[in-house]
Amino acid sequence: MASNSSKKNESDAERSPLPFEPKRRKAAEKPSKPSSAKATKQESAPSRSQSEPNSMAIPDSVSRRMVRRMALFCGVPSALGISSFVVSYAAVSHGVELPNTAVLLVSLGFFGLGVLGLSYGVLSASWDETTPGGLIGFDQFRLNFGRMTSAWRDARQNRQSNS
Repeated sequence: MASNSSKKNESDAERSPLPFEPKRRKAAEKPSKPSSAKATKQESAPSRSQSEPNSMAIPDSVSRRMVRRMALFCGVPSALGISSFVVSYAAVSHGVELPNTAVLLVSLGFFGLGVLGLSYGVLSASWDETTPGGLIGFDQFRLNFGRMTSAWRDARQNRQSNS
């Protein structure tokens, strides 16, 4: 398992960052604090995100891919959640006795799957403009979830090192 994580770190180092992915600082690097007035002027210079407003934007092809997956993985369970009310009403009107909690739990389960489907739709889409990704997107989900958790870890380490 240790060799698997070292392969993952090597592949992360070799891959080029996505156009909308924030630049990462290495953990060993610590920003130096400028002490002169000249350095203060450099700080007030526009940053990359201010000078290039679209540099952090998600490309259209990627956002369309995300929206399609979100509509599928959220829309289907949400439609089932709504239809569970209709089906339970039809069943009760035909004499079937259903406990209220059963209807609530079934609809809540479907709506919960819809909420999870939103997240899965975003994370299962290929974030590379040129790669369409798979049908279900499980491989892309693992890759994108790994990117997201490593970004969270880096941000937490930066906060701790700055404190």
